[in-house]
Amino acid sequence: MSEILLLVESKDGVLDKKTLELIRGASGLGKELGIGASAVVVGNQTAQLAEEVASFGLAKVYKLEHPLLEGFKPDAWVGALEWLCKQIAPRIVLMSHSFVGKEVAPRLACRLNTELTTDCLALKIDPNDGALVRTKPIYGGNAIAALRCEGLPQMVTVRKNAFEPAEQVTAKSDIFDMAPAIDESILRVKSIKTVPEQVVELDKANVVISGGRGIVDKDDFQMLTDLAAAISKALGNVVMIGCSRPVVDKCWMTSDRQVGLTGTIIAPDAYVAVGISGAIQHLVGMIRSKKIVAINTDPSCNMFKVADYGVVADYKDLIPALLKKLEG
Repeated sequence: MSEILLLVESKDGVLDKKTLELIRGASGLGKELGIGASAVVVGNQTAQLAEEVASFGLAKVYKLEHPLLEGFKPDAWVGALEWLCKQIAPRIVLMSHSFVGKEVAPRLACRLNTELTTDCLALKIDPNDGALVRTKPIYGGNAIAALRCEGLPQMVTVRKNAFEPAEQVTAKSDIFDMAPAIDESILRVKSIKTVPEQVVELDKANVVISGGRGIVDKDDFQMLTDLAAAISKALGNVVMIGCSRPVVDKCWMTSDRQVGLTGTIIAPDAYVAVGISGAIQHLVGMIRSKKIVAINTDPSCNMFKVADYGVVADYKDLIPALLKKLEG
């Protein structure tokens, strides 16, 4: 039990940002424990991807290659990862709380007879006994729990934006080529066809403008949309509209636009909160934004306590003035 192992995810041969975040997290945990952080690349003909992963300062990169690992086939991936874990006996196994992680982690934990904690917001090492403490939402996001588990390996899935992305270093990690045996007869999924996304995900926007309970009418979200378009035109950035949970509860916006503990956790260059009071469930979702702007009529609301810039004003007066300035 001498290393931390993280699962690499990629899209069209390009490292996923969530993997870069896991590398940062695993490296930090490894330093606290005094053990190495390693990554596993699963697939077929993944030499170039493995070389890229090796440039982020990890102790080792394991390359699991087999023709049946081409694409994402859950049964094959779980079998290959089970084989690797039994070979190297990692102390901690990290995966993103993504489609891949949610498919693989529960099955792998069952195969390895260990516990799994999913959708973690933060991870830390208890300095007293070296245990991995996982922080995650419970009760529908109304509370946050700090959990410890006894089984080994300790397995978790981590929500995106839990860590800053890792940066490349000069030194290269050693790459170990592994060839797991895979029984084709056990594969229930033969192939997966992916469809290109038609919209930009909220967490990929440079600027997010969110409306909350203080937006009194659904039609007023058009003001936010107009403001987003004006900022995008002026700065050339991707600007998207988000919201807090009460707006989704009113069915004014869909849940994929919700920022917060039970929605999407984001870290844009700028976050503009319009009519949002700043409940802890919402703050968890945007507190890592580089700059926070709050617009609210209540000067004592929590959002002003975390904002870099605050404007005590009615959005119905302020946004038209901003639009006039941007468009003029």
